[in-house]
Amino acid sequence: MSGSETIGSYLNRLAAGRPTPGGGATGALQAAQGAALLGMAARFTTGEGYEDQADRMERIASRSEEIIRTALKVSDDDQEAFAAVAESYKLPGETADEEADRSEAIQRALLGAVEPPRELTRIAAEVIETCAEIVGVVNPNVLSDVAAAAESARAAASTAIVTLEINIRAVDDEGTRDELRRDVERGEVAVATAATVTRRVRDDLAR
Repeated sequence: MSGSETIGSYLNRLAAGRPTPGGGATGALQAAQGAALLGMAARFTTGEGYEDQADRMERIASRSEEIIRTALKVSDDDQEAFAAVAESYKLPGETADEEADRSEAIQRALLGAVEPPRELTRIAAEVIETCAEIVGVVNPNVLSDVAAAAESARAAASTAIVTLEINIRAVDDEGTRDELRRDVERGEVAVATAATVTRRVRDDLAR
Protein backbone atom coordinates (compact mmCIF):
# COMPACT_ATOMS: atom_id res chain seq x y z
CA MET A 1 0.00 0.00 0.00
CA SER A 2 1.60 3.23 -1.12
CA GLY A 3 1.52 6.28 1.10
CA SER A 4 -0.84 8.02 -1.32
CA GLU A 5 -3.41 5.22 -1.61
CA THR A 6 -6.59 5.58 0.39
CA ILE A 7 -7.70 2.86 2.78
CA GLY A 8 -10.89 2.43 0.77
CA SER A 9 -8.95 1.88 -2.44
CA TYR A 10 -6.68 -0.65 -0.76
CA LEU A 11 -9.60 -2.59 0.70
CA ASN A 12 -11.29 -2.68 -2.69
CA ARG A 13 -8.12 -4.14 -4.21
CA LEU A 14 -7.89 -6.62 -1.36
CA ALA A 15 -11.43 -7.83 -1.93
CA ALA A 16 -11.20 -7.91 -5.73
CA GLY A 17 -10.25 -11.57 -6.11
CA ARG A 18 -6.78 -10.89 -7.44
CA PRO A 19 -3.61 -12.63 -6.19
CA THR A 20 -2.24 -9.44 -4.65
CA PRO A 21 -2.51 -7.86 -2.20
CA GLY A 22 -3.06 -10.78 0.13
CA GLY A 23 -2.54 -11.85 3.69
CA GLY A 24 1.14 -11.00 3.86
CA ALA A 25 0.66 -7.44 2.67
CA THR A 26 -2.26 -7.00 5.05
CA GLY A 27 -0.18 -8.30 7.95
CA ALA A 28 2.35 -5.57 7.28
CA LEU A 29 -0.38 -2.94 7.52
CA GLN A 30 -1.45 -4.42 10.84
CA ALA A 31 2.12 -3.95 12.06
CA ALA A 32 2.03 -0.35 10.84
CA GLN A 33 -1.17 0.26 12.77
CA GLY A 34 0.38 -1.24 15.88
CA ALA A 35 3.42 1.02 15.51
CA ALA A 36 1.19 4.06 15.01
CA LEU A 37 -0.77 3.28 18.18
CA LEU A 38 2.48 2.77 20.04
CA GLY A 39 3.69 6.18 18.88
CA MET A 40 0.45 7.75 20.02
CA ALA A 41 0.74 6.16 23.45
CA ALA A 42 4.32 7.39 23.78
CA ARG A 43 3.35 10.94 22.86
CA PHE A 44 0.59 10.94 25.48
CA THR A 45 3.12 9.88 28.10
CA THR A 46 4.93 13.20 28.16
CA GLY A 47 4.76 16.49 30.01
CA GLU A 48 3.89 17.04 33.65
CA GLY A 49 4.12 13.88 35.68
CA TYR A 50 6.12 12.01 33.05
CA GLU A 51 9.36 13.99 33.05
CA ASP A 52 11.40 10.88 33.90
CA GLN A 53 10.00 9.14 30.81
CA ALA A 54 10.54 11.99 28.34
CA ASP A 55 13.66 10.69 26.59
CA ARG A 56 12.38 7.15 26.47
CA MET A 57 9.02 8.13 25.02
CA GLU A 58 10.64 10.42 22.48
CA ARG A 59 12.78 7.52 21.26
CA ILE A 60 9.76 5.22 21.07
CA ALA A 61 7.71 7.79 19.17
CA SER A 62 10.53 8.38 16.70
CA ARG A 63 11.13 4.67 16.23
CA SER A 64 7.42 4.05 15.68
CA GLU A 65 7.55 6.35 12.66
CA GLU A 66 10.45 4.34 11.24
CA ILE A 67 8.54 1.10 11.78
CA ILE A 68 5.50 2.51 9.98
CA ARG A 69 7.63 3.33 6.94
CA THR A 70 9.27 -0.09 7.06
CA ALA A 71 5.93 -1.85 7.38
CA LEU A 72 4.47 -0.02 4.38
CA LYS A 73 7.51 -1.05 2.35
CA VAL A 74 7.11 -4.65 3.53
CA SER A 75 3.50 -4.54 2.34
CA ASP A 76 4.61 -3.41 -1.12
CA ASP A 77 7.51 -5.87 -1.18
CA ASP A 78 5.20 -8.74 -0.27
CA GLN A 79 2.89 -7.94 -3.15
CA GLU A 80 5.79 -7.79 -5.60
CA ALA A 81 7.36 -10.98 -4.27
CA PHE A 82 4.12 -12.96 -4.43
CA ALA A 83 3.49 -11.72 -7.97
CA ALA A 84 6.97 -12.98 -8.93
CA VAL A 85 6.19 -16.40 -7.46
CA ALA A 86 2.92 -16.57 -9.37
CA GLU A 87 4.70 -15.68 -12.62
CA SER A 88 7.37 -18.32 -12.05
CA TYR A 89 4.74 -21.04 -11.84
CA LYS A 90 3.42 -19.96 -15.25
CA LEU A 91 6.72 -20.72 -16.99
CA PRO A 92 6.69 -23.59 -19.48
CA GLY A 93 7.84 -26.99 -18.28
CA GLU A 94 7.20 -29.32 -21.18
CA THR A 95 10.80 -30.32 -21.80
CA ALA A 96 13.43 -31.39 -19.29
CA ASP A 97 15.36 -28.14 -19.80
CA GLU A 98 12.23 -26.04 -19.44
CA GLU A 99 11.26 -27.90 -16.29
CA ALA A 100 14.73 -27.37 -14.82
CA ASP A 101 14.60 -23.66 -15.64
CA ARG A 102 11.10 -23.42 -14.24
CA SER A 103 12.07 -25.14 -10.99
CA GLU A 104 15.06 -22.86 -10.61
CA ALA A 105 12.92 -19.79 -11.24
CA ILE A 106 10.35 -20.94 -8.70
CA GLN A 107 12.98 -21.48 -6.02
CA ARG A 108 14.54 -18.09 -6.77
CA ALA A 109 11.14 -16.43 -6.49
CA LEU A 110 10.34 -18.29 -3.28
CA LEU A 111 13.61 -17.16 -1.70
CA GLY A 112 12.60 -13.60 -2.50
CA ALA A 113 9.11 -14.17 -1.15
CA VAL A 114 10.29 -15.22 2.31
CA GLU A 115 12.00 -11.91 3.00
CA PRO A 116 8.88 -9.75 3.57
CA PRO A 117 7.34 -12.10 6.18
CA ARG A 118 10.73 -12.47 7.86
CA GLU A 119 10.97 -8.69 8.19
CA LEU A 120 7.35 -8.58 9.29
CA THR A 121 8.15 -10.99 12.12
CA ARG A 122 10.96 -8.74 13.28
CA ILE A 123 9.02 -5.48 13.28
CA ALA A 124 5.91 -7.03 14.81
CA ALA A 125 8.05 -8.47 17.59
CA GLU A 126 9.65 -5.08 18.18
CA VAL A 127 6.28 -3.36 18.51
CA ILE A 128 5.04 -6.02 20.93
CA GLU A 129 8.23 -5.98 23.00
CA THR A 130 8.02 -2.20 23.29
CA CYS A 131 4.38 -2.44 24.40
CA ALA A 132 5.46 -4.88 27.10
CA GLU A 133 8.22 -2.49 28.11
CA ILE A 134 5.97 0.54 28.62
CA VAL A 135 2.70 -0.99 29.78
CA GLY A 136 3.57 -0.29 33.41
CA VAL A 137 4.55 3.36 32.95
CA VAL A 138 2.36 4.65 30.15
CA ASN A 139 -0.33 7.29 30.68
CA PRO A 140 -3.36 5.37 32.00
CA ASN A 141 -5.59 7.22 29.53
CA VAL A 142 -3.95 5.35 26.65
CA LEU A 143 -3.48 2.01 28.38
CA SER A 144 -6.11 0.37 26.18
CA ASP A 145 -4.30 1.74 23.12
CA VAL A 146 -1.14 -0.07 24.19
CA ALA A 147 -3.16 -3.29 24.22
CA ALA A 148 -4.60 -2.40 20.81
CA ALA A 149 -1.07 -1.82 19.51
CA ALA A 150 0.04 -5.21 20.85
CA GLU A 151 -3.00 -6.92 19.33
CA SER A 152 -2.44 -5.31 15.94
CA ALA A 153 1.17 -6.44 16.01
CA ARG A 154 0.10 -9.87 17.22
CA ALA A 155 -2.11 -10.21 14.14
CA ALA A 156 0.88 -9.20 12.03
CA ALA A 157 3.12 -11.76 13.71
CA SER A 158 0.52 -14.50 13.32
CA THR A 159 0.16 -13.66 9.64
CA ALA A 160 3.93 -13.78 9.21
CA ILE A 161 4.06 -17.17 10.94
CA VAL A 162 1.57 -18.85 8.62
CA THR A 163 3.18 -17.25 5.57
CA LEU A 164 6.60 -18.51 6.62
CA GLU A 165 5.25 -21.99 7.33
CA ILE A 166 3.85 -22.18 3.81
CA ASN A 167 7.24 -21.25 2.41
CA ILE A 168 9.12 -23.68 4.65
CA ARG A 169 7.36 -26.50 2.82
CA ALA A 170 8.11 -25.04 -0.60
CA VAL A 171 11.77 -24.00 -0.23
CA ASP A 172 14.28 -26.71 -1.10
CA ASP A 173 17.32 -25.35 0.72
CA GLU A 174 17.56 -26.86 4.21
CA GLY A 175 19.61 -23.97 5.58
CA THR A 176 16.93 -21.51 4.53
CA ARG A 177 14.23 -23.70 6.05
CA ASP A 178 16.11 -23.69 9.37
CA GLU A 179 16.29 -19.88 9.26
CA LEU A 180 12.58 -19.66 8.57
CA ARG A 181 11.81 -21.99 11.48
CA ARG A 182 13.76 -19.66 13.76
CA ASP A 183 11.70 -16.74 12.45
CA VAL A 184 8.54 -18.70 13.19
CA GLU A 185 9.76 -19.25 16.75
CA ARG A 186 10.42 -15.50 17.10
CA GLY A 187 6.90 -14.84 15.91
CA GLU A 188 5.44 -17.35 18.37
CA VAL A 189 7.25 -15.66 21.27
CA ALA A 190 5.89 -12.30 20.10
CA VAL A 191 2.34 -13.65 19.92
CA ALA A 192 2.60 -14.98 23.47
CA THR A 193 4.04 -11.68 24.71
CA ALA A 194 1.19 -9.73 23.09
CA ALA A 195 -1.31 -11.92 24.92
CA THR A 196 0.48 -11.14 28.18
CA VAL A 197 0.36 -7.40 27.46
CA THR A 198 -3.37 -7.50 26.78
CA ARG A 199 -4.05 -9.55 29.87
CA ARG A 200 -2.06 -7.11 31.99
CA VAL A 201 -3.95 -4.14 30.55
CA ARG A 202 -7.31 -5.81 31.16
CA ASP A 203 -6.33 -6.62 34.72
CA ASP A 204 -5.24 -3.02 35.30
CA LEU A 205 -8.46 -1.65 33.83
CA ALA A 206 -10.56 -3.98 36.00
CA ARG A 207 -9.06 -2.64 39.24
